[in-house]
Order: sequence, then structure tokens, then C-alpha cells
Amino acid sequence: MTADPEFLRVEFPASAVAGEGPFEHVALLTLDRPEVLNALNYQLLGELATVLEDLDAEDSCHCVVITGAGERAFAAGADIKEMADQTPVSLTRKNHFARWERIKRIRTPTIAAVRGYALGGGCELAMACDMIVAADDAMFGQPEIRIGVMPGAGGTQRLTRAIGKARAMELILTGDQLPAREAAALGLVTRIVPPEEALLAALRLASRIAALPPVAVLAAKEAVNRAFELSLDAGLEFERRNFFMLFASEDQKEGMAAFIAKRQPDWKGR
Repeated sequence: MTADPEFLRVEFPASAVAGEGPFEHVALLTLDRPEVLNALNYQLLGELATVLEDLDAEDSCHCVVITGAGERAFAAGADIKEMADQTPVSLTRKNHFARWERIKRIRTPTIAAVRGYALGGGCELAMACDMIVAADDAMFGQPEIRIGVMPGAGGTQRLTRAIGKARAMELILTGDQLPAREAAALGLVTRIVPPEEALLAALRLASRIAALPPVAVLAAKEAVNRAFELSLDAGLEFERRNFFMLFASEDQKEGMAAFIAKRQPDWKGR
């Protein structure tokens, strides 16, 4: 594990959280810049990408929850002070946005626990996760148009796929914010909970996923993600290949034997 990131807290909440737990095989990452509403500067994005890659290589980590420090924001956007003086040449040469591609390639399931603002890069980070558990005070949006630019880390693509062209176009071209309950109705978020329960609800969901056979979870996540990239015929073929592949795993043998014997399975992750 990368040592001591400055703007990211890394925890493994195996002990009880808010009177519940343990949350075994779950990692909790907290964006820790509350004084600027957890704005995503390049260093924080780099730390997040590196820690996620480290966790992805850990057999003991089966699910990751990402949240923001404080109660006001998951992440209120990119760090505009860093970006104000950028040029096309500096953006191309320094290639800071490659961190987003590294985050996209993470195979371990990820859950965003969102309270307060998830705007700009914060909204893009939440959408880059596999699921979003949102407090009912959460606000989503891509307000980049109001500072003379547009989303650049996936906002135009992921938001459109999640909620459809018409509503995404309105939000992106006006910079308006989307309240959590409307976001849920449009299919952007997995579930809505009271603000004080957002992190705990995300950990509960992560714990349920982490308790299932890891190889099957990875294969299923990969197949769902391909549904956005492939034609139906190609997607069905990809799904079938992953399904067949799982019959080479010990967990498939154990899972079906346990079902037949009416006992709990003992997953080995292989």
C-alpha cells in the first residue's frame, strides 16, 4: 500500500462502525480536503488512483467505498486554482487527466457514498464508481459551463448514459444541479438514505458484495460495464464467455455443491 497519502484517508473498517460491522474485505477511502469541499486537485487524484491500484492487487480487498470528509461535500469539483492557467499544451504534456483512466481500469467494485455536493469532477468521480449511495441532501451536477469550459473527465458521456440525452443536455448546458431524489428517479444513483446513514449504508452494501465469490463478482462487473460499449450480440457473447470461464473456478464448484447440500458456501476466491 502506498505510504501516507496527504489528501486521502485509507481505512479497513473490520471493526464496528456506528455500532455495526465488521465490514470484512472492505476498504474505505476518504477524500480529505474538507476546507475546500474536497476539491480534486491533481495530487489527490494521483493518490486516489495509486491507492485504488494497490487495493486492486490485494486479494483481501473485495470492495471499496469512496466518500468525502465532512458533511458538506463528497467533492465539489476540480481545483480551479490549479486549472485556471492551463493551456492545451500543458494539459497534453503533463497529462494529469490520465489519472481518470487509471481509476476507470479498477476491477474491484467501487461504491461512492455521497453527502452534500458532488459537482464537476466530484460528480464524475461518483459516476466512475460502480454504484452510488446518496444522502437525500446530495446534489449532483456538471457546472463547468459556468466557468467557460465543459466536463472533461467523463461527465458528458457517463451522465448521458445514466439519465438520457435530454436531461443530461439540460444539466450540462445550464450548469444546474440535480437533487438526490431526482437523480434516483432518473437512475443515476443506487439508493437514497438519510444523510447520517450514507456512509453506513454504503459499507453495508460493500460488505454484502465482499462476502460473495470474488472471481464471479469481477467477471459480472466486467460484463455489465461492457453493456455500454458493445452491441447486444457482442455483449451477449462476452457475457457467455465470462459465464463459461467461471466453471473453471473452485468457487463455482463450492457454490453449487453448497446449494445442493443446503449449506453455506466457503468461498476461496479462486
